[in-house]
Amino acid sequence: MLMVKDVVLGTSVPLSILDLAFIGPGQTARDAFAASVKIAQRAEELGYRRVWYAEHHNFASIASSATSVLIEHVASKTRTIRVGAGGIMLPNHAPLVIAEQFGTLEALHPGRIDLGLGRAPGTDATTTRALRRSLSSADTFPDDVLELQGYLAGETRVAGVNATPGRGAQVPLYILGSSLFGARLAAGMGLPYAFASHFAPDALEEAVAIYRRDFRASTQLQTPHVIAGLTVIAAETRGEADEQLLAVQRLRVRTLLAQGRPLTEEQADALLQSPAGERVMQMLTYAAVGTQAEVHGYVAEFVRHADADELMVIHPAPSLDARLRSIELLAGSEADLNSAAGARRAHRLPEQDRGS
Repeated sequence: MLMVKDVVLGTSVPLSILDLAFIGPGQTARDAFAASVKIAQRAEELGYRRVWYAEHHNFASIASSATSVLIEHVASKTRTIRVGAGGIMLPNHAPLVIAEQFGTLEALHPGRIDLGLGRAPGTDATTTRALRRSLSSADTFPDDVLELQGYLAGETRVAGVNATPGRGAQVPLYILGSSLFGARLAAGMGLPYAFASHFAPDALEEAVAIYRRDFRASTQLQTPHVIAGLTVIAAETRGEADEQLLAVQRLRVRTLLAQGRPLTEEQADALLQSPAGERVMQMLTYAAVGTQAEVHGYVAEFVRHADADELMVIHPAPSLDARLRSIELLAGSEADLNSAAGARRAHRLPEQDRGS
């Protein structure tokens, strides 16, 4: 299994991938799914632990909305890598339906399926209503997780109702979050906690500290397990990586701020300089961008900063070839990782910028 080594502490953590099934300009969802298969297959060859897909709705550039269907497609094209949801937005679904879907996946691909659970709708308020859900659905998230857990453990909390498939499938659950709420819930339930620091960095340190402090052992997990999200753009040269980063920033402005309006590069750059654009830039607070040595150096520091047991990496480069190369360069070798200790950082960690 691929591990990234902390060059200071000498410890190692597994690497995993979050894939949004990106639909590039002029591409179709079919193209995105073909790319996701290639990414998962290459990650498997390189020893990544798992690849996850996130439930989003009403984003023209993201094709992972029918998350369980995509998981099945990728799992059927791979052999050993774990495949799962990072995550299913549980307020959008009845827990029984998710138990049946992931019970089916586990039956088809035993021992390879993960189920990460999020509380947000994964979309805007209008689309939430189109999903026949209300914004208050998130209020029952803890109870819904317990109900889902019961179905998968074969200990239903709803008398006379069992998930078939799913009953007793023991698909491992993960709590996803970007706030202290998820940290407390994961700790109280004794579940692994995945923090979305790749796009919501603000509460990373406090959330992880609370999770570790309050963790209570469970049947699934005896000790805390923190998965931290990280954006990585690794390229052969610093110039290539910087060009890819700018393309990613422009794409996010178009996706999040333009509301479907076409933008020239100049207009996108102007938006990036606006107050609204600052939020887009903040999403990339934790981003390893540069050559292999620069990225490895940043990643080793981030592992310690996040107190992470595993990294969930998103490679958002604009082309499939560039994403695959970033995945390969991050994988590297232990010698590469050890030589990264003195590498120049393209994007320094926030506490370094504060002078600590």
